Amino acid sequence: MRPRPLLTAALTTLSALAVATPALATAALPNDGGSGTTQAAAVSEDFTKKVLTTGLADPFEVLYGPGGKLWVTERTGGRVTQVDPATGEKTTILTIDGVMTTAGEQDGLLGMALHPDLLKDNKKKNQYVYLSYTYDGGGTGPAGEELDRRQRLVRYTYDATSNTLVEPTTLIEGMPASDDHNSGRLVFGPDSKLYYTIGDRGNNQDLNAYKPNEAQRLPTQDEVDAKDWTAYQGKTLRLNLDGSVPKDNPKLDGVKSHVYTYGHRNPQGLTFANGKLYSSEQGPKSDDELNLLKAGGNYGWPYVSGYKDDQAYVFGDWSAGTTLPYDGFNIPDEVPQYFEHDFTAANFVEPLRTYFTVADNHDFKGDDCDTSGLYFICYPTIAPSSLEHYDATAIPGWENSLLMPTLKSGELFRVDLTDDGEKVGDSQRLFRSVNRYRDTAISPDGATIIVATDSAGLARGTDGDSTNELENPGSLLTFTYTGR
Repeated sequence: MRPRPLLTAALTTLSALAVATPALATAALPNDGGSGTTQAAAVSEDFTKKVLTTGLADPFEVLYGPGGKLWVTERTGGRVTQVDPATGEKTTILTIDGVMTTAGEQDGLLGMALHPDLLKDNKKKNQYVYLSYTYDGGGTGPAGEELDRRQRLVRYTYDATSNTLVEPTTLIEGMPASDDHNSGRLVFGPDSKLYYTIGDRGNNQDLNAYKPNEAQRLPTQDEVDAKDWTAYQGKTLRLNLDGSVPKDNPKLDGVKSHVYTYGHRNPQGLTFANGKLYSSEQGPKSDDELNLLKAGGNYGWPYVSGYKDDQAYVFGDWSAGTTLPYDGFNIPDEVPQYFEHDFTAANFVEPLRTYFTVADNHDFKGDDCDTSGLYFICYPTIAPSSLEHYDATAIPGWENSLLMPTLKSGELFRVDLTDDGEKVGDSQRLFRSVNRYRDTAISPDGATIIVATDSAGLARGTDGDSTNELENPGSLLTFTYTGR
């Protein structure tokens, strides 16, 4: 069997446009594999950019909270911080001891969700904030790992008098975590359930190449009874507000658990729009995905990346007993290989769109790649990092669209939704800068988009090569619509 390209993860950069910034390198747009078109848009005349605040330690989640303040989780700082959107003034309302963070990796304080009753008039109950973070489980990790990283979901009570989060109550713990692909997006659903994403731990690639990828493995009844959540990697979870399993969760392989969907790689975006749940997911060398999540759906990973089209991807199972040196570009015959067309799950759900799909003969080390040898700079992926539904009317033409920030090229993708939410239309690329865009929030009037940026990491520079000199590290940026 001839060596085939093996697609691996990399969170870094591609192309784009500018918003009141110097001219930046751009690249041709590959096929996105969906309906509609994807286009760069020069929008500097329509939006004003402002640096709202700086000095945040890798802001991961940013939400508009009651009272008009922005609530931010700082991933490597282990803090929840309030930011005044008028002045940028910061107030720490919680610091969590025991958050595990590793320099240059993806663990730490992650998702946050606010109970809809929080600070509402005449509401004294449900003054809750939900947080997720990685911690040291105190034992030996999976596959003999020295560190026993786990994820925990905790409910805090907001004390308005002291402006602090108090009375932590653990809802669920012992969930799988890693130095890579933790995902960690948390949203409060319209059905009063919590939805949470967990990635595949980065298994079967790079330094984790010889650990089995278990995104397809479902929990057994014995595991659920024992509260053994090992199989939750590569899954979207649905939980009751006390952390228990909802009675109407899907039964998969005869077992009802927290698992809502499975077969995911690194789903870092999660949002509801008109009652439907959408997710953005980071692919390997191609095929980042925008998905409509359906209960019990299998999204294919690691057997399928993007569409089941046999284009530029084959699953090589490096964990299957091989001791050969890992190669991210060619799979030797000794490594078991699985082609996309061989995957026949009846509940497979294709993505709404990919970013981006390329032909099977695509050269991932082509002449246009980064001259430093960091080939992932030119991979046809964007590394989508979160997802938000825009349902306001302040910005013409934006109604009922999804906002998807990206890490590699420092830009925001705006994606039109159809009226029924079952398909997507055109995509627009906005706000290009030399940053890693991690999350967004939308002002109550819909006129301002808040963007959180990573404190460090690689992005695409003005010359097209990789750079770790970010324009606005650890910041909140605002883009306010000023057009007519």
